[in-house]
Amino acid sequence: MATRLQPVDAVLIGVGLVGTMLGRELTRAGLKVVGLERGEPRHTVPDFQGPHMHDELRYSVRKALMQDNTKETLTFRNHAGQTALPIRRWEGFLPGTGLGGAAVHWNGQTYRFQDSDLRMRTLTAERYGANFMARDLLVQDWGVSAADLEPYYDRFEYLLGISGKAGHLNGRKIPGGNPFEDNRSRDYPTPPMKEPYGSAMFRKAAESLGHHPYPQPSANLSQPYVNPEGMTLNTCMFCGFCERYGCEHYAKSSPQTILLPVLLNDKNFELRTRCQVLRINKDASGKRATGATYVDGTGREFEQPADLVILGGFALNNVRMLLLSGIGTPYDPQTGKGVVGRNYAYQTMSAVQVFYGQDININPFMRSGASGTVISDFVGDNFDHGPLGFVGGAYIGEVMSHGRPIEFHPTPPGTPAWGSDWKKAVIKHYNHTAVLNVHGSSVSCTRNYLDLDPTYRDAWGLPLLRMTFDFHENDLKMSQYLTARALEIGKAMGGREVVGSPRKGPYTVTQYQTTHNTGGTVMGDDPSTSVVNRYLQSWDLPNLFVIGASNFPQNASYNPTGTVGALAYWAADAIVRQYLRSPGPLVHA
Repeated sequence: MATRLQPVDAVLIGVGLVGTMLGRELTRAGLKVVGLERGEPRHTVPDFQGPHMHDELRYSVRKALMQDNTKETLTFRNHAGQTALPIRRWEGFLPGTGLGGAAVHWNGQTYRFQDSDLRMRTLTAERYGANFMARDLLVQDWGVSAADLEPYYDRFEYLLGISGKAGHLNGRKIPGGNPFEDNRSRDYPTPPMKEPYGSAMFRKAAESLGHHPYPQPSANLSQPYVNPEGMTLNTCMFCGFCERYGCEHYAKSSPQTILLPVLLNDKNFELRTRCQVLRINKDASGKRATGATYVDGTGREFEQPADLVILGGFALNNVRMLLLSGIGTPYDPQTGKGVVGRNYAYQTMSAVQVFYGQDININPFMRSGASGTVISDFVGDNFDHGPLGFVGGAYIGEVMSHGRPIEFHPTPPGTPAWGSDWKKAVIKHYNHTAVLNVHGSSVSCTRNYLDLDPTYRDAWGLPLLRMTFDFHENDLKMSQYLTARALEIGKAMGGREVVGSPRKGPYTVTQYQTTHNTGGTVMGDDPSTSVVNRYLQSWDLPNLFVIGASNFPQNASYNPTGTVGALAYWAADAIVRQYLRSPGPLVHA
């Protein structure tokens, strides 16, 4: 039987990026807050220091910073006719765990979604007609616009100290920035990172084809910076150990470098690590959350009562927690009814390799997770989709994040997969190959969803989350078109050989693409198609807010972290300014 603890004002489920941000805003408002984190405590010193943090076998291959899938994983299948099986090794995507969450081991690529992403259903119908999209797509508007979120994007970028260059500032287009971005009120807090050689060649080639290259916005900082919370960040050293690693230099924005120390010093906040939350509790009416039940590291079960519950975990775990707690109606793909688990989406990736001769040195080891040059000419609806037969798009860029010896070994087609000839080819091409990424959107459709697995359970006896996903024809068409554009740029870069192919089905969890899992607790204006309202407040339990990439109705071309951060501040503002003053629904259906 669970031990009932003293009530608090708010409980956070997950102390990653979202949990840290909401914790700071709620304690600043005077609330007593408890943060429950299932993983271990970890800090830049001593946990992220060299040389052990540069152990590629431990962190890249064996996934030391990721969720322990011997205790808690998920099952996967491509379609409902298959039997889902547990994922025993993380490869396709990398759910984080531990204090700071996935924002510890991210690359740092930080974008703003465009208005055409946030109002995709409406704007597509206006431009191309109501019947342009395939009938089985579940594309829908988010309930917010780019103008609504602009102040919150701005605040998030200044919290992180993002390095970049504005392209649309106070109604004026700025040369060298992203001309397709929506209007912003301020430039980035720090200037762009230095441009690597491969990125410079990409920029010149893209310009020659009439495109608009600009420096990738980066949470790996170009210069020292003190953020509004008084936290100091340092200049990135281009060590090449960002994704899958914590940053030893205090140069990558993560909860540990931008906010956590401030929150942990707040007398109104209590952190509890190694606490596995089992469920969100409800009162007898089922209309109000009463707190959370969790098991600590010794196996003891506790109930933490709270007036306000913030669910801010990894996207997949947010969905599972609602399903385990019996909150909201699970999505049924047969009838189309229900909302929890609906609109799961991912990212549609492809790549182009440009092989040079021995006289061109790319130096891939002198990189960061977000150094590079990109174009947004084919993002979202920045180009005419009318004759193409798909919606969505991709950014294209030379954004090589590392040249780590175990993971990076480019070889041209025809090279043996192993043996002495393979080794010779790796030696020949390692320092003479540039890689272009095609980072594409993923639309939601009726057959892709998340639910509870009927067979497999975790270490606490609870059903695992089941993922049913495959690439939609829309996204495969998009990838074919955009990969061809990347090949054109690659050829203009002057390499001896340029190779690449579009994304093809079926999707597999055995090949890494991105960790950009989205959807399942989506936001919107209609309770029949969304789990939370525009302020990320549960339609069913008004004192429950669900925050993270699980709120995305579909996934855009850009990386999701900037939008997750903006939505976190958007929701926090609504909680502090509206909900706390008058608890109850902020939007009436």
